[in-house]
Amino acid sequence: MSKKRVGIIGAGPSGLAQLRAFEAAKKKGEEVPEVVCFEKQSNWGGMWNYSWRTGVGKYGEPIHGSMYKYLWSNGPKECLEFSDYSFDEHFEKPISSYPPRPVLFDYIQGRIKKDNVRDYIRFDTTVRWVSFDENTKKFTVMLDDLKNNKTYAEEFDYLVVASGHFSTPNMPYFKGIENFPGNVLHAHDFRGADQFKDQNLLLIGSSYSAEDIGVQCHKHGAKSVTLSYRTNAIGVDWPEGMKEMPLVTHFEEDEAFFKNGETEKYDAVIMCTGYQHKFPFLPDNMRLKTKNNLYPDNLYKGVFFNENPQLIYLGMQDQYYTFNMFDTQAWLARDYMLGKYKLPAKDERRVDIDKWLERNENLKDGHDHVDFQSDYIRDIIKLSDYPDFNLDKVAEMFKEWLKDKEENILTYRDKTYQSVVTGTMAAEHHTDWMDEMDDSKERYLFEPEEEEEDDVKMNSTVI
Repeated sequence: MSKKRVGIIGAGPSGLAQLRAFEAAKKKGEEVPEVVCFEKQSNWGGMWNYSWRTGVGKYGEPIHGSMYKYLWSNGPKECLEFSDYSFDEHFEKPISSYPPRPVLFDYIQGRIKKDNVRDYIRFDTTVRWVSFDENTKKFTVMLDDLKNNKTYAEEFDYLVVASGHFSTPNMPYFKGIENFPGNVLHAHDFRGADQFKDQNLLLIGSSYSAEDIGVQCHKHGAKSVTLSYRTNAIGVDWPEGMKEMPLVTHFEEDEAFFKNGETEKYDAVIMCTGYQHKFPFLPDNMRLKTKNNLYPDNLYKGVFFNENPQLIYLGMQDQYYTFNMFDTQAWLARDYMLGKYKLPAKDERRVDIDKWLERNENLKDGHDHVDFQSDYIRDIIKLSDYPDFNLDKVAEMFKEWLKDKEENILTYRDKTYQSVVTGTMAAEHHTDWMDEMDDSKERYLFEPEEEEEDDVKMNSTVI
């Protein structure tokens, strides 16, 4: 029999987790299928691969990334640490709990570089269409090699969709916004706070992106930041110069009108209104149709498409847990593809899905959300040999993080946490987050130490 083939769409954290899972099995002497990963960007990392571009990329494809300058982790790194590759192993010294994007990107790359899986990834390649043959039980994937302008097709026994769900903006319309004289953009196209210095800024939405972009703009010199919410305010104690207002009803030129009857003039509007789960390369009967939530319907164990479990989705949940959750999903998906994990019948899978959906419907607050996702990971981690980690402790950290943000939205990133993988306590960053204007890896890891060495040298030469 010919070797089974696995196609992976996307080389972000989820797709890389799947590649890592197969490599881990290979190192144990197991026979693994032929694996090919398709990535439309020129490098791996998905969302963590920063691009200055907006709109379309070099080859005319929609830009995937929503990363921006000065982005620092908005949750403790200890909550996303890989069980099989610690921060200690990578950096060889304790670092703070809230690193900037280049540092986290370096960590992601460090693990995957150990496995030499880059050869499995075809960069600058986008998936145009997928079909499934009920007779052969194989997927045909139509692909575009963007660099060479070539279209071709390949067959796979399993297809892993790891293309993410934070790249297609949800862009609502407000009456009169077409006449707003300033800049109007979605958070997806936000690339840094510098351009909004000394401006009065309106952010529409109460998501994590609204919270973070608002705080970033405040930190980097915006004159004022207003966050407009639809249903529930974020509700933290905002610093002077930041506030929350109910939803905008309409605009007249540069003036926004709010539900409570108040009005205010603004220089720019940023829509922090979320993203769509968008899979234009999949036919209707294979497409995951869901809003952003903790348990999308039709995915058994949050991974296997119930109508056709040979179609696997990774990382499609709303997320408290990230890298380590993607790992637990990828390890389980791998074991299914290797024939080590057997799925129950379709109707049994449906019962299990419904059980989780019902619980999801009854969640009340952030603590409930954390407990739900912790229990979800607990449910699937036991089904594979992914290295166990202390989920109770991570859940505690998430709840502490929620409290830290409520207490002070500007200083919560100065807090430190303990690794559940190594037991190492995070170091305090050399500079308070509000005073740190440089997010480079060099500044974060080395610069202050070098400054101290220079001071010592200068002092030692004084006569």
